[in-house]
Amino acid sequence: MNRRSLKKVAAAIKKYKRFLITTHTSPEGDALGSELAFYRLLKKIKKQPFILNQDHLPQEYYFLPGSQSIKSYKSINQFCFDCMVVLDCSDLNRTGKVYKLNKQNRPVINIDHHISNNKFGEFKWIEPFASSASEMVYLLYKEMHVPLDKESALLLYVGIMTDTGSFRYSNTSGFTHKAVEELMLFNLDIRKIYRDIYENISFPDMQFLIKVLSGIHRSKDGRVAWVEIPARLLKGRKVFFDLSEHILSFLRAIKDTQVVVLFKENFSVKDEIRFNLRSNGPVDVNKIAQHFGGGGHKTAAGCTIAGKLKDIRRRVISRILQS
Repeated sequence: MNRRSLKKVAAAIKKYKRFLITTHTSPEGDALGSELAFYRLLKKIKKQPFILNQDHLPQEYYFLPGSQSIKSYKSINQFCFDCMVVLDCSDLNRTGKVYKLNKQNRPVINIDHHISNNKFGEFKWIEPFASSASEMVYLLYKEMHVPLDKESALLLYVGIMTDTGSFRYSNTSGFTHKAVEELMLFNLDIRKIYRDIYENISFPDMQFLIKVLSGIHRSKDGRVAWVEIPARLLKGRKVFFDLSEHILSFLRAIKDTQVVVLFKENFSVKDEIRFNLRSNGPVDVNKIAQHFGGGGHKTAAGCTIAGKLKDIRRRVISRILQS
């Protein structure tokens, strides 16, 4: 652990009063859990925090304590603050338009666990070996001697659980289990938490999931599997649930597959493709994503890139097969 950086972040938190908290676009469990747990930490030490994200809160995370405190950029585009805190985000640009609110160049605290983090901000605490940003916020509670409560424990548990694939991924360490052991002392209903996040898909969304999975492709050597979601599949319907992790989990279950990819056309932006990568083997997908301007972790990464779906897919698959 980079204790020196942790102490500098803790000192910065003590120094400032009003905080704008944000994370990456399309936030998931770790982004939201770390944001809300950090928000509660600031409240406990009498600070004035405000959470503002580019995108709306996904429906599967409505149950999170304090989720109503997360505001969308579309509803609020200005807030007076002394310091900006960016959690679980490797690049300031990945906050969407939120970072542009820092017109007065207030100091930025960067708390992240992505190996691809470009080390932005005046106060940087990067822990590539941490399981999640939520695990880092847990450490911040300890460093600042802020007591945990059941709501904070639930938020941190959600962030750690989702980013470790329910403790199945290689980023799960012995320390991760020790942290979760303490969080579970608050009598968390872990079965309900899991169901709320992963077993709460509407019937129309399940039908959509089946349609997408019916189009699985594999490379000739079987090392790579992928699916595509063209914009036309989204036309005239609303997907209430973020199905990306479900799709990627199904692909990863294919025997002998080393890398899986989900390609998605942006429905609202023409010729923009988002692709998510997961690795089951020796391939470092962070390097693949970085080649195209994205990033992440060795076993999980992604990128948004301009271009036609067919061309982007050809280039990405070719790059993977060269690895």
